[in-house]
Amino acid sequence: MKPAIVTVILLIISNVFMTLAWYGHLKLQSSGVSSNWPLYAVILISWGIALVEYVFMIPANRIGFDGNGGPYSLVQLKVMQECITLVVFTVFTMIAFKGTHFGWNHILAFVLLIGAVYLVFMDNK
Repeated sequence: MKPAIVTVILLIISNVFMTLAWYGHLKLQSSGVSSNWPLYAVILISWGIALVEYVFMIPANRIGFDGNGGPYSLVQLKVMQECITLVVFTVFTMIAFKGTHFGWNHILAFVLLIGAVYLVFMDNK
C-alpha cells in the first residue's frame, strides 16, 4: 500500500482514539456511567486511550514525512491531521451528543479549514 494512503489511514485511526480519550469521558459522565468516578481515574483511563492514539500517530508521521521518504511535508501532515481531527470530532459529536447544534459559523469554519488543506498542498515553488 502507498505511504500516502497508509499515512491517512493511520491518522484517522489515531484521531478516533484521540477523540475518545479527550471527549469520551464527557459522554460517560452525561450518561451517568462515570458520574461518581474520581477525576484521577478518568485521567488515567484517558491516558490509556491516548497511548493507543500514539501507537498510530507516531508511525503515521514517520511514514508520511518527506524527510523519511514519505509524500508529505511537515506542514502538510499537521494541517491534514487537524482536518481529520475535525471530521472525526464532528462524526463523534453527532453520534454521541445528539443534541449538539452545528450552526452556519461552524460550517464556515470547517470550509476554511478545508481551504487551509488546499493551500498547504499548493505548489509554492
